[in-house]
Amino acid sequence: MVVQGVRVESTTAQYDADWIEADYQYNRTKVEVRDGVHCATPVTDLFKFRTGRKIPRLGLMMVGWGGNNGSTITASIIANRSRMSWHTKEGLQRANYYGSICMSSTVRLGYDANTNENVHVPLSSMVPLVNPDDIVIGGWDISNANLAESMKRAKVLDYDLQRQVAPHMENLKPLPSIYYEDFIAANQSERATNLKEGSQKLDHVELIRQDIREFKENNDLDQVIVLWTANTERFSDVVTGVNDTAENLMRSIKENHPEVSPSTIFAVASILENCPYINGSPQNTFVPGCVEMAVQNNSFIAGDDFKSGQTKLKSVLMDFLVQAGLKPTSIVSYNHLGNNDGMNLSAPSQFRSKEISKSNVVDDVVASNEIMYGRGDHPDHVVVIKYVPAVGDSKRAMDEYSSDIFMGGKNTIVIHNTCEDSLLASPLIIDLVLLAELSTRLYYKTGRMSDYSRMHPVLSLLSYLLKAPMVPENAQVVNALFKQRACIENVLRALLGLQPENDMLMEQKLNPFIRKM
Repeated sequence: MVVQGVRVESTTAQYDADWIEADYQYNRTKVEVRDGVHCATPVTDLFKFRTGRKIPRLGLMMVGWGGNNGSTITASIIANRSRMSWHTKEGLQRANYYGSICMSSTVRLGYDANTNENVHVPLSSMVPLVNPDDIVIGGWDISNANLAESMKRAKVLDYDLQRQVAPHMENLKPLPSIYYEDFIAANQSERATNLKEGSQKLDHVELIRQDIREFKENNDLDQVIVLWTANTERFSDVVTGVNDTAENLMRSIKENHPEVSPSTIFAVASILENCPYINGSPQNTFVPGCVEMAVQNNSFIAGDDFKSGQTKLKSVLMDFLVQAGLKPTSIVSYNHLGNNDGMNLSAPSQFRSKEISKSNVVDDVVASNEIMYGRGDHPDHVVVIKYVPAVGDSKRAMDEYSSDIFMGGKNTIVIHNTCEDSLLASPLIIDLVLLAELSTRLYYKTGRMSDYSRMHPVLSLLSYLLKAPMVPENAQVVNALFKQRACIENVLRALLGLQPENDMLMEQKLNPFIRKM
């Protein structure tokens, strides 16, 4: 049973005009090894959650606004806001937010007290979320093309839809961005027609901060989120005394050190403006000094790299194979794509950033099973990306998974996946923005705390949407997709004082005779 257009209110939470307040018992299990035996002890932590009910006027500033993702998401929000429809050879299409878990997925709330049937509600009904139709969009790009021209160049959306949204986008033009030749492929230089003046990195930080303040003021915004959807950069070298601490990073910016990347410049500016910053590309934007700065300023950051197609499937399949007791021994992933991202990734140093983010996705699943994987044992994992202009934004992904099975047997799974890159990434951007904004209204305290606090500045809550998810220092990375999805759902339940969904369904497994006694 699915209930649409509803708002959930919990009888265990308190509501007023400003806040939803809920008490929550967080149950976990502490494990200690005593004399070679794993001893498990239940532990309960008591939390009080407070979630702001007022939905702010929200702005999104994208770095790389004129790229495929930026132009696609801008056109899509305009189309949804105006309830547009358009004709294709398959028939009439209508604007939607498919692919966004916030806007298009449901959660199991519980069971109907009368019929015992499951009750499913839209995820967006759990707590107040920004409506993406209301997001004000802006940003920066190294290209001076307006957004209508960028959309046409991207060749992502159907012509009839482009024709309708183009008049709304012709006057949207990106702010000048920054361009450091050493960090992106040389084949991007022809696009660099819209650059900020000067070459001093500290000046660039201040100019970006000014852009954020003016965008917020000119559009009467309560909150701005900055998101990187520009080209993949090469990895930055983490160097002691350069970018290893917040103090050293700021000094390196002042000294115009060559190892400070454009994406880190944008991140620093956003942190100093206390705007959540999301890194949607695989480079190591968040060098240790940048993370320390975010923690010091209590400013949210999240990354890295949108998890839209092949990697999302890989995280599901690897989890399935290992949890089924099969032992993957090799994973070979081949990609070819023809958009500007593919062109940029044809350079070796930029490809290396992408290869790292795609390869780490299996690590925690392997580490979870010491029966099959001893110390140092790991599946062979190969990632290949090739630039093929003819396929455009329609990326081809081919995977081969080889596994050891029962009594020396072998199992091989081969998958071909055609991913319309920007149409998969754009709804992820919406989810990242909506959940990051929600996090700014979320407060908690425990019995040991006298006042409420915000969550950790490194937003691991967003891991479901990111290929190489960042977590706080000493926290474990979770790559298994369904665990990441369950985390989002269960956090929303906790904000209402509801227990996590555990799939036990004990109410349907009890002996009916005994239950009636």
